[in-house]
Amino acid sequence: MKKAEHTMVKKIELGLWHGQRLKEYCMGHEKAEWFTEKEREKQGATELKERRAKAEKKRENRKSFGLYAQTESRVIARVLPIVFFAFIFFAFAVIPVHAVRIKELGYLNGVRNNQLIGYGLLVGLNGTGDKSNTIFTNQSLANMLDSLGVKVDPRTTKVDNIAAVMITANLPPFAKIGNKIDAVVSSLGDAKSIEGGVLMLSQLRGADGEIYAIAQGSVTVGGYLASGQGATIQKNHPTVGRIVNGVSIEREISYENVRADSMMISLKDPDFTTARRIAERINEVFRGAAFAKDGGTIDITLPADMKNNPVKFISMVESIDVKPDILAKIVVDEKTGTVVIGENVRISTVAISHGNLSIQIKEDEKVSQPLPFGRGETVVTPETAMKVEEERGRFYLMEGGITIKELVKALNAVGVSTRDVITILQTIKASGALHAELEVI
Repeated sequence: MKKAEHTMVKKIELGLWHGQRLKEYCMGHEKAEWFTEKEREKQGATELKERRAKAEKKRENRKSFGLYAQTESRVIARVLPIVFFAFIFFAFAVIPVHAVRIKELGYLNGVRNNQLIGYGLLVGLNGTGDKSNTIFTNQSLANMLDSLGVKVDPRTTKVDNIAAVMITANLPPFAKIGNKIDAVVSSLGDAKSIEGGVLMLSQLRGADGEIYAIAQGSVTVGGYLASGQGATIQKNHPTVGRIVNGVSIEREISYENVRADSMMISLKDPDFTTARRIAERINEVFRGAAFAKDGGTIDITLPADMKNNPVKFISMVESIDVKPDILAKIVVDEKTGTVVIGENVRISTVAISHGNLSIQIKEDEKVSQPLPFGRGETVVTPETAMKVEEERGRFYLMEGGITIKELVKALNAVGVSTRDVITILQTIKASGALHAELEVI
């Protein structure tokens, strides 16, 4: 019994010991896990701090880069206008103000357009063609049908869907056979409209009578005509049209002078000053190549290094900028009341007074009857009432040597209409105070 108790006590002690060890183990494990968690929290805080430091560094870098970009933008914004104005200054220092290319001032070796003209028939009109009593239209129709093997009598032909037209075109320089150009078609008879018409094959001749092109095609008109029994509506000019690419060139014009050692510029508006300036500008580029022969002609000698390539030389010459001299001129169109005043117009000191004169005439008729039982007769007597109104004019002094701006301001100050301006300019010209050419068209 004692042995059994002793064994039981040992087991209890052993159990207690194991329990104590297990408790220590668990406590140690929990403590280890606690230390591990603390380490993890510490390590996470360190990593978070490092990440925050990196992010802050990136923000500082971006901020500094933004400041640099803003500084660079400000520098560019300040420097760019200076560069732009410097470019404009040097550009205008090289090119004369109001300069024009030589190409626009004259013709080189007579290279220009040549006019062509022809006669033809327009068919397919909607009853708006020439009347039946238009003899040349009927005769042209009979001749065209005769060439196609159809015999008709022009005196008995009555159609209203054809029209006789004149055809004009400009033959450009260096045009080759087969090239297409436009033509203008104009009614020759009493057709009301050529809208929708088709031009029959027609020949176009030059000033020498030779055939240079043929024309055929549909006509386009920038207007219309519509009429009824009681009203008619019309837009633009329906008796003139255009054939786009309807002219085929059949003969060329040769320009052998282009291959010569010398060439000539003919000015469109002859002027000695402009001719001298052109020669001087050409000599600045090609030394000693140009010579002003007269006010409308400049002779040019090809340089030795350009004789094998005259096209390049011509291209370089016609691209040179020249400031032409403009004649002082005033152009007046009395039909429309248009006045165009040139830049160099000058006026000597003159005083202007302009007043309107208005005359009103009124006619009336009165009946004069005799007294009762009198021997007189009843007659109608005219009665005229006249009224004359004349505005009091006021003088306006124009100082000598005024510019076009001051002239316009002075005319506006007088308070006159455009047609009155025309009269004033003509009167100033008659007095000798207008130092410009006055052209009335």
